[in-house]
Amino acid sequence: MAHAHAHDHQTGDSVNSIRAAFFLNLTFTVIEIVGGFFTNSVAILSDAVHDLGDSIALALSWRFEHLAERGADHRLTFGYRRYSVLGALISAAILIAGSTYILLKAIPRILHPEPVSETGMLAIAIVGVVVNLLAVLRLRGGSKLNQRVVFLHLIEDVLGWLAVLVASIVMMFVEVPVLDPILSIAITIFVLAKIVPNLRATLRVFLQYAPDDVDVREIASRLREVDSVVDVHDLHVWSLDGNYTVFSGHVVVDKEADWREIEALKARLRSETENLGFNHSTFEFEPSDRVCEECDLH
Repeated sequence: MAHAHAHDHQTGDSVNSIRAAFFLNLTFTVIEIVGGFFTNSVAILSDAVHDLGDSIALALSWRFEHLAERGADHRLTFGYRRYSVLGALISAAILIAGSTYILLKAIPRILHPEPVSETGMLAIAIVGVVVNLLAVLRLRGGSKLNQRVVFLHLIEDVLGWLAVLVASIVMMFVEVPVLDPILSIAITIFVLAKIVPNLRATLRVFLQYAPDDVDVREIASRLREVDSVVDVHDLHVWSLDGNYTVFSGHVVVDKEADWREIEALKARLRSETENLGFNHSTFEFEPSDRVCEECDLH
């Protein structure tokens, strides 16, 4: 019960953090769209489009995290936690699409640089660093996949605006307009290098891979060492949202075992799986003289 309370508290904090980041991001997106046209900066305009995508991703993440708070019902018997994974997947896709757009806009500017308003870039960059840094601080330390992907969105924005800030200061003293698209490309490549591993982790959860830190063979070995267990098989391990892990398996017991012994064994096995980090465990008990018909189907 304490664990459930901790999960609810964590999810509530996640929703509040994403909501705050959404309003900060959306407000500043409007400012930078206007500022980008006035300064003629491809870095600012590209970031404006990207931030618009971020705002959409944050809105989806906010909605999905809110859904993830709902408990189980007759349609989603494990609850709505996997909506958080869906939010992470969509956010990653939007981030990759936005990064691709930035590359397509910035590369031609390297070949054909255009003059920009350095003073206007500097003013917008200062506001951009402050606003996005506030949003990053709100999401710092989040452990959920959805929250981590959104955090990467905002880290990219902070780095991008730092790049614009540096570029605008340099261009105030040296006429190098090509610096604007070069920095945009560098930041975009950096972010893509970060988002791809997170997208991989999200897809693994979506496809119900066993968590990376779980060795199913080691778990089977640990459970076989429990008194009264003859064997274990047909084990299934997966994560609902990157944090909440689920275990199920068949446990073979002596054919002479009575229900009182099986209930005691169930308590010991559940304690063992909780120690291994599982949040939900299901066991099916079989007498040692019975063949597992279901196992032949796997």
